[in-house]
Amino acid sequence: MGSYIKEFSEVKAKNSSEEALQRWRKACWLVKNRKRRFRFTANLSKRFEVREIQKSNQEKLRIAVLVSQAALSFIQGISYTVPEAVKNAGFEICADELGSIVEGHNLSKLRVHGGVEGIADKLSTKLNNGISISDDSLNRRREIFGINKFAESPAKGFWLFVWEALQDTTLMILAVCALVSLIVGIATEGWPKGAHDGLGIVASILLVVFVTASSDYKQSLQFKDLDKEKKKITIQVTRNGYRQKISIFDLLPGDIVHLAIGDQVPADGLFVSGYSLLINESSLTGESEPVNVTAENPFLLSGTKVQDGSCKMLVTTVGMRTQWGKLLATLSEGGDDETPLQVKLNGVATIIGKIGLFFAVVTFAVLVQGLFSRKRIEGSHWSWCGDDALEMLEYFAIAVTIVVVAVPEGLPLAVTLSLAFAMKKMMSDKALVRHLAACETMGSATTICSDKTGTLTTNRMTVVKACICGKVKEVSNSMTNSIFCSDVSDSVVRMLTKSIFTNTGGEIVTTKEEKIEILGTPTEAALLEFGLFLGGDFQAECQASKLVKVEPFNSVKKRMGVVLELPVGGFQAHCKGASEIILSACDKVLNSNGEVTPLDETSINILEGTIEQFASEALRTLCLAYKDIGSDFSAENPIPFEDYTLIGIVGIKDPVRPGVKESVAICKSAGITVRMVTGDNINTAKAIARECGILTDDGIAIEGPEFRVKSEEELHELIPKLQVMARSSPMDKHTLVRHLRSTFEEVVAVTGDGTNDAPALHEADIGLAMGISGTEVAKESADVIILDDNFSTIVTVAKWGRSVYVNIQKFVQFQLTVNVVALIVNFSSACLTGNAPLTAVQLLWVNMIMDTLGALALATEPPNDDLMKRSPVGRKGNFISNVMWRNILAQSVYQFVVIWYLQTSGKTVFSLDGPDSDLILNTLIFNSFVFCQVFNEISSRDMEKINVFKGILENYVFVVVLSCTALFQIIIVEFLGTFANTHPLTWQQWVASILIGFLGMPVAAAVKIIPVGSR
Repeated sequence: MGSYIKEFSEVKAKNSSEEALQRWRKACWLVKNRKRRFRFTANLSKRFEVREIQKSNQEKLRIAVLVSQAALSFIQGISYTVPEAVKNAGFEICADELGSIVEGHNLSKLRVHGGVEGIADKLSTKLNNGISISDDSLNRRREIFGINKFAESPAKGFWLFVWEALQDTTLMILAVCALVSLIVGIATEGWPKGAHDGLGIVASILLVVFVTASSDYKQSLQFKDLDKEKKKITIQVTRNGYRQKISIFDLLPGDIVHLAIGDQVPADGLFVSGYSLLINESSLTGESEPVNVTAENPFLLSGTKVQDGSCKMLVTTVGMRTQWGKLLATLSEGGDDETPLQVKLNGVATIIGKIGLFFAVVTFAVLVQGLFSRKRIEGSHWSWCGDDALEMLEYFAIAVTIVVVAVPEGLPLAVTLSLAFAMKKMMSDKALVRHLAACETMGSATTICSDKTGTLTTNRMTVVKACICGKVKEVSNSMTNSIFCSDVSDSVVRMLTKSIFTNTGGEIVTTKEEKIEILGTPTEAALLEFGLFLGGDFQAECQASKLVKVEPFNSVKKRMGVVLELPVGGFQAHCKGASEIILSACDKVLNSNGEVTPLDETSINILEGTIEQFASEALRTLCLAYKDIGSDFSAENPIPFEDYTLIGIVGIKDPVRPGVKESVAICKSAGITVRMVTGDNINTAKAIARECGILTDDGIAIEGPEFRVKSEEELHELIPKLQVMARSSPMDKHTLVRHLRSTFEEVVAVTGDGTNDAPALHEADIGLAMGISGTEVAKESADVIILDDNFSTIVTVAKWGRSVYVNIQKFVQFQLTVNVVALIVNFSSACLTGNAPLTAVQLLWVNMIMDTLGALALATEPPNDDLMKRSPVGRKGNFISNVMWRNILAQSVYQFVVIWYLQTSGKTVFSLDGPDSDLILNTLIFNSFVFCQVFNEISSRDMEKINVFKGILENYVFVVVLSCTALFQIIIVEFLGTFANTHPLTWQQWVASILIGFLGMPVAAAVKIIPVGSR
């Protein structure tokens, strides 16, 4: 079995090749219902369509740009008439015209309409204040320009799932058998007696179909809810002169949107203002080279990503009028890649199906041969009647039903059921799973590489210490700015506030309620709050100097810089970032009198000591510096980075999250190594890592620059002991992940929030993006989004991942046991006695117990704390373990022995005689067999522990399924005998049947004492 499944092991949890996806599909040739089996797999033809659309878009854009450039000389020839409906609504341009300008990159049309300002006027909006909000005006905009929602394929209704369940080939054959049975039975025995067998099969088929459809329909609703959650994106806009956050779906043409590095462009639009804006259009065109968007090339397309820089954008086209909207409709039909477990279980289902098909053919042949032998002995082999035809038909139905039972179609679907259940529950635990495979892969994780800021810490930052003019000062809410600044020159305080307020990616705005609100990252917010504490005026400072160039902060440079044009003439550069990097670029410092003095070696040592002191107190440290650069600076030139004057150093407190230390301890007990990978100072990182329990006495902490120059041999020795990497770049994180996965064969989960984290998130087995602080680019590259940015939630995801893996193992163990016993009982009985004790209707009921109902009961068990006390499966673990084989073998042997004993000695044991003795015995066998499965289901709740009743009442699904199975079994035996070929049993026979089933539990408990290898 294990070696066969290896043929289905080429599919990875992420980034599988299309060849591998095609190969396993071809290997699954024995499939009862293709629509159901392959429902939750990737639609490869749709993906091919998407690539063709991307190529087409790339060509369209290239031609549009060329045509637009060629047409610039013919502007006079372009005219435009405003439609009456648009004019009556108060606008001067229609949606189609806006679409042709932006999508076609049509500069000539844009100039005809008066450029970006002209388009804004025609859309009745202001570039500074945005659209004015009133219900009437917003409704008019929606009517004329549409809404920012994309067409979705309509949800499948319940009856469509019923139709798909009916596509099962074996059920179709059984339906034909039922029809023939009805015709022959009624013709020979009359109505209603002759219709009982046929109606019994029809009723069983309908029951199987409706239970299957109900389960599948419920799953589809869960996935629909999750898809809605994935699409929830909030963006910052200016409306009525106020900055505010709105849903991407509420966006309208005329809105002014604020975009920053890592954001997704939410609609088609025009560049209003911004700095260093690079747009990645690969999602739309397949072209990897970023596009520089400026006032000369102002076109921004929906679905593209901000790779660098920031800007304000005027929205022109939304929803299905955008090229992204049209592409998304096809893209959504491509589906998620199938998970490795789904593929492996398809392999298991295929090999068992082949065995079952062989047994079915042999069983049918043996039963038919038995009928011929009997007729030959009776001398009636030349005379055949309706009863003989019905018997042959019953044999055929039994053979087909053996195939129904033998092909465990529910195995791969149980994965989806379990994943859907886990994903829904994880949403309430603040984790949004974007890819199915991540949920199961997380259960095998052996290493978590976690960011520090916002994941291990709260991300609520405040400046608590500052070193200005060589003096270290505490900052507290109880202190006034006059006390803080008492021994510092006013000119130094002015320069500090100027540097804070102009060199920032944040903003201080006034809300509708006339309250001051600070927008931006937690670090920026902490600095801006410090600027307000110093008595600075954000708006006045921004208006006093003109911003000429901005180089936004990124995790490679670890600094941000701006150039200001001063009112008195000349330019001034301001820089802030990682303390040691900024300090190395400074050769001067401001003293307490506001004078610029050279930085000597003693001063540098004192400042470095201050940085180390701040860092050892677990504070993030930032340096602020400036430089006068004369009057010959051009915005095309990079900002110089030497000979700066140091203004000050700030220490920012970011407390460790409550519960993180306990979560790290849980990871260690679960065999998961936690490593911290941060861009922060090494002393800050070490202090926080010790507080969290990540850094131990024998662990190693290293800086990124030192890590990246290590040789392969040195890395091989270093990485197992590495617990903290500070001052790391995104490529350092990528290198660490690659080595852990390839060299050490670890299953790696990585957290990330920035755009530059995308390569590491993509490389890792499980990419975890932060829901609050993470950029849209990071979220799109991730497999799971941690909605509360909390490390404890990552541990919860790991627990759910293990729960999914173990639940599916339980279900597989249970289903394989039923498979083996049902096959062997019917086959051996057919060979040795010439008849099958389990009829087609009974086998269909058994199939439903082990397939849909079994999956519902076992695949939806909630996780328990014991899961995090065992070692992870890792990359090499066998899915069907020795423990499972031991349990399957023991239970199969027990069930077969008791069923065979009943078949050979049952009449004697229960003193059965008379014309109904065979029917009563077969009913006893059927009843005992079903109750063996009911109690085996309970035993399967834990594959290794003897106490399987722990927490059983907490899983209401399990209790309901078990109760319904037992109740329906009573109904089948006692009241549906004519349809199900059963006979009512006495209370003694019921007790015996239930006791036979129950005795399987002590057998299961006893074999759990037998030690077997974990693999």
